Amino acid sequence: MDKRIFPTRPLPFISPDPYEPQVFDDPAAAVDALKALYERNTAFLSDAFKAIASGVTPGSRFRAFYPQVSIETSSFGHIDSRLSYGHVTAPGVYTTTITRPELFRHYLKTQLELLMKNHGVPVVVSESTTPIPLHFAFGEGAHVEANFVEGAEVQLRDLFDTPDLNTTDDEIANGEYEPAPGEPSPLAPFTAQRIDYSLARLSHYTATSATHFQNFVLFTNYQFYIDEFCKWAREQMADGGNGYSAFVEPGNMITYPGETEPSEGGAPRLPQMPAYHLKKKGHAGITMVNIGVGPSNAKTITDHIAVLRPHAWLMLGHCAGLRNSQRLGDYVLAHAYMREDHVLDDDLPVWVPIPALSEVQVALEEAVEEVTGYNGYELKRIMRTGTVATIDNRNWELRDQRGPVKRLSQARAIALDMESATIAANGFRFRVPYGTLLCISDKPLHGELKLPGMATAFYRTQVNQHLQIGIRAVQKMAEMPSEKLHSRKLRSFFETAFQ
Repeated sequence: MDKRIFPTRPLPFISPDPYEPQVFDDPAAAVDALKALYERNTAFLSDAFKAIASGVTPGSRFRAFYPQVSIETSSFGHIDSRLSYGHVTAPGVYTTTITRPELFRHYLKTQLELLMKNHGVPVVVSESTTPIPLHFAFGEGAHVEANFVEGAEVQLRDLFDTPDLNTTDDEIANGEYEPAPGEPSPLAPFTAQRIDYSLARLSHYTATSATHFQNFVLFTNYQFYIDEFCKWAREQMADGGNGYSAFVEPGNMITYPGETEPSEGGAPRLPQMPAYHLKKKGHAGITMVNIGVGPSNAKTITDHIAVLRPHAWLMLGHCAGLRNSQRLGDYVLAHAYMREDHVLDDDLPVWVPIPALSEVQVALEEAVEEVTGYNGYELKRIMRTGTVATIDNRNWELRDQRGPVKRLSQARAIALDMESATIAANGFRFRVPYGTLLCISDKPLHGELKLPGMATAFYRTQVNQHLQIGIRAVQKMAEMPSEKLHSRKLRSFFETAFQ
């Protein structure tokens, strides 16, 4: 044989200088250290990539690591257990990798401050053993020419670490993670690489930066609600803001108080699940997302928004009324969920009950009373509280009715849709307070299907009122102390300390 293929010898790794662990008893200083270490290591990777892109022949592989924060406690002593987070359950070492510390600055400072207060111990900032994938080192808004990647003589995977989907999972949040003997326990529900993965997906699906997302999220399955939200948000901006600091639309188009149209950003092609953000200081405003139709979309978007650790999310949308006593335009406040969506079966078994959260339920009911003018017994004229069924078959009515109708009746269901139980179940799984207020738009079991003219009139009269109820409910929850809203009902036996 004249020609032989010899194995290529792997290049050696080079990394930034080793980072000496630092001990902090000031949470703000600890976050500053995390930020400095993260920016140093991501800059190392991006600078190496730029050098290769400019034609420099690499003589090594490049690797940098996520920062991490850790605590160690040796006491079983009881702490103030009124709060559902901010403490660990047993002695040991606890740690988590950190990404984008500037984005999560307030969140990290709050979590570390609670740990220091509750356990009387400092925190340690150090370098983890988890490599930062090149894809996540660039940050949002970075642009890499496809022709360079395709034409490169050396595969990027031979020079840099890439996302490892074998370890990017929800084992911690699902309660399935068990550290090996001698390894630390998790301090947070998500690892840095899992968070980075979702931040990239959020930008893709919603066409807005993760930095714009607010702590209170409204989901809808109809564009009519988005149109009304945009109209209302622009009115707030034109009127000086009324406490809101900006309105952000897909393409990161930003309208500031006193303006009537965006002064920053550029309109993209409409993404799969466009998001709109009415911003307030401290991320205390409202994000609204049109998730479209179906449980798959509902799971996808909540999987990713969950890493931002919002304070609550609500579903506002249309549903099928299942009782003859209901009328088109009536509201349904879900207090239980019948799950036939199936998209979460592997993560959260259907036998797990999804409880109603009293703080959210009260906020929604009070909002309905304030917006509609009905209260007490009179409220029953327009609103029912009961079980909402979520199904994965949009044309369920075309099947043999004996099976579906019998199950719906046995479950005492009063409404059916394709998203609500998925959003509530993922809220339960990720410890994000959740709620559902639906509006009846048809009654297929009783022959009341919307005709075109009927639909137009219905949307015109009901959507704005329904949206205002959702906004008022969110405002009420924003006024609550966070320790009241984040209920212990969402916490399992062995929880991470971070909210």
